[in-house]
Amino acid sequence: MKNNKIVIYIGLLASGVLLGWFIFSNSSTKESEHNHDVAKETSQFWTCSMHPQIMQTEAGDCPICGMDLIPAESGSDGLLANQFKLTENAMELANIRTTIVSNENRKDNAIKLSGKIVINEDETGTQPAHFNGRVEKLYIKSLGEQVQKGQAVAEIYSPELISAQQELITAYRMKESQPNLYASVRNKFKNWKIHDSQLSQIESSGKVISQFTIYSHVAGIVSEIVVNEGAHIMDGAPIFKVTNLSTVWANFDVYENQISLFKVGQDVSIITNAYPNKPFNGKVSFIDPILEAKTRTVKLRVVLDNKQKIFKPGMFVEGTIKSMILSKEQTITIPTTAVLWTGERSVVYIKTDPTQTVFEMRKITLGNQIGNNYEVLEGLQVNDEIVTNGTFTVDAAAQLQGKKSMMNKEGGKVMTGHEGHLGMENNPSKNNKNERIKVSDNFQNQLKVIFNDYLKLKDGLIKDDTDNVTEESIRLLDNLSKVDMKLLKDNEAHNQWMSLEKKIKASATSISNISNIESQRNYFKHLSSHLISTIQIFGVKEKVFVEFCPMVDDNNGAYWLSREEKVINPYFGGKMLTCGEIKQIIE
Repeated sequence: MKNNKIVIYIGLLASGVLLGWFIFSNSSTKESEHNHDVAKETSQFWTCSMHPQIMQTEAGDCPICGMDLIPAESGSDGLLANQFKLTENAMELANIRTTIVSNENRKDNAIKLSGKIVINEDETGTQPAHFNGRVEKLYIKSLGEQVQKGQAVAEIYSPELISAQQELITAYRMKESQPNLYASVRNKFKNWKIHDSQLSQIESSGKVISQFTIYSHVAGIVSEIVVNEGAHIMDGAPIFKVTNLSTVWANFDVYENQISLFKVGQDVSIITNAYPNKPFNGKVSFIDPILEAKTRTVKLRVVLDNKQKIFKPGMFVEGTIKSMILSKEQTITIPTTAVLWTGERSVVYIKTDPTQTVFEMRKITLGNQIGNNYEVLEGLQVNDEIVTNGTFTVDAAAQLQGKKSMMNKEGGKVMTGHEGHLGMENNPSKNNKNERIKVSDNFQNQLKVIFNDYLKLKDGLIKDDTDNVTEESIRLLDNLSKVDMKLLKDNEAHNQWMSLEKKIKASATSISNISNIESQRNYFKHLSSHLISTIQIFGVKEKVFVEFCPMVDDNNGAYWLSREEKVINPYFGGKMLTCGEIKQIIE
């Protein structure tokens, strides 16, 4: 009996344990699921489509721009250290576009070069004096005159010739008895290019001529006049120079990294501003073997037929090399808009996952520039997807999220610009506050006036016209003072404009106070940086191109603004007008 009770107790205990486990296990499971759901709910973050650095645990408005926050996309925690993600909405608003890298046989590429028409130095001539004397009268007085062979060009008084004439008159009287002496004296005048008719006049009259006429033995257009009336001149010294403009030279600047692309005999198509729709054809006739150290360029020469007098020395021209074959091997090329420069290195942004908007910066090594493309020697592979439009915006997002970026090699958090640190110095991508702030149309119209003054100032730099640059900088300052800050109702907009207005004023004032064109260009670099920030933030209700030349400021590079897609460089005057490329389009 006792043993039966023990068995029953053990059975009841086992049943109780099993029932308790079932009850409390189920309860624990529900509690765990509940806690997981709570955690899941509290882990939801909200962000701004235009300011991805904003992360909040509750929905609401963006503290920067006031836009409604949207749910942050999941999965970003799995990104690598220097990857970052943009929302689809931000991609569309910033007009960010990507391109798949490919390789191809690069044939028939159009390589554009900037150049200038100069005289053909092989077709020039010099009219010298043939004896010592003083210029009594000069018949050639203006450049561009047409001179024919045999034309009287100057009258010279020469004491040396007066003595020689007296000797000639004496020898002429003795020519029957001393013919050799007479012939010797007469031949002396031939060395001085004195005509027989003049000698015969002296002999028959027996009178000394005080002034001798010099006749031209060269023909062409006068390109230089070396002497003026009353000047003393030496035997063999030039009086003037002429050139034959039936042919001219077009000299082009070729950058150091492009030299290997050219050879004598290549076809060149040339366009002038005077005849923009009429191409002229020529061939490369000469490539200078000496590199210009200051500009890092060599001269490439094309001889042009000019019988119709279309080309004028001093004209700017643009040449396009045709039928180029760069390599028999396949070459990776990318659009120039994909590349960001720091002066020391080149970077692009890679879309790391074709199914997600995840990006990371990558350093690359560039080869030659061919038209609107670069060869890539290192850093990219076929089928890589890179950002080709909106590159600056992507770079700004990388900086804001503390990732590696163009100006931040190592990554790490940077100031966002919302703490009062606005500025971009030499590079627009350094401006971390380049998102658009909503302002009134009236304020944008006033900024457009400033922008128009800036463009006129830039035109003065292009023409090397320092007086015009000074005048336009003063006009810009005057219109800057008329901008009505009362139109800015938002404190953020007001503070941003106050900071930018001071910097624009400082740069424009510096330009207006100096007359040296190179110093004006140096301050123009800073003025451009501040104005780029201004237009990025506030807009001017039109499309604006941000353009860049890597060779400015000892190859540190500099930016400027343009209303036109065509690149016209304000930093070198007429030397390298087309050096540069479009880096961003602000709309």
